[in-house]
Amino acid sequence: MNERISKTELIALPPIPAKRYFTIGEVSELCGVKPHVLRYWEQEFSQLKPVKRRGNRRYYQHHEVLLIRRIRELLYEQGFTISGARNKLDIRGGLHAAPVTDGEVDGAELAVAAPAPQEAPLDRDWIRGELFAILALLKQE
Repeated sequence: MNERISKTELIALPPIPAKRYFTIGEVSELCGVKPHVLRYWEQEFSQLKPVKRRGNRRYYQHHEVLLIRRIRELLYEQGFTISGARNKLDIRGGLHAAPVTDGEVDGAELAVAAPAPQEAPLDRDWIRGELFAILALLKQE
């Protein structure tokens, strides 16, 4: 009766605070992923582009935290490879947002996920996760 529980099953992810920018350490805690893994994922997933400021310090926006959680789910919980997860995000449209090139953005709104292409089936788990994230934000206000 020695059931093996994976490390990802033990981690309950905390709600995402209503902030504009998050440091790599904050994102690491919010997503249950170490900072070096986040830096690696930046190279592998073109949708993941944090703002870089002084000394190349990374600042992630809310939509990027949601994207990281989705990538984590695909890789750790659903068993996708990096390539498979990249393809799944590309087919569904990912969590695309207007790229931020300037470190100082005034009045930046939280990005909204792009709708899925017509030919791709709806990803109900992803939609459910997005709705829970929105609900968590609304409860904080």
